[in-house]
Amino acid sequence: MFGNKPMNEWIAQYAQSHQHPVNRLCHTLGIPMIAISVVLFAAAIFVEGLWPLPLALFVIGWIFQFVGHYYEGKPPEFFHDWRFLFVGLRWWFAKLKGQA
Repeated sequence: MFGNKPMNEWIAQYAQSHQHPVNRLCHTLGIPMIAISVVLFAAAIFVEGLWPLPLALFVIGWIFQFVGHYYEGKPPEFFHDWRFLFVGLRWWFAKLKGQA
């Protein structure tokens, strides 16, 4: 899926396009909201009435993403390569570990 490019190079490229402090903050908040929403959408299949929570998290998470890119002045990386949709969460974990 990621070709011959090592994940650390994907994360470095992702980090390069996320330099503005507001953008980094928006992604630090928005990425886990989107990730949690995906899990909760799956749970909502089995739990009646749960769907509004993952929907809200998903929408708010994406709003954070696009607000951040407004401040960055650059489009999201996934506009150029869809695989960056899967790099964001790895960047977030690397950021938590102080590696991004």
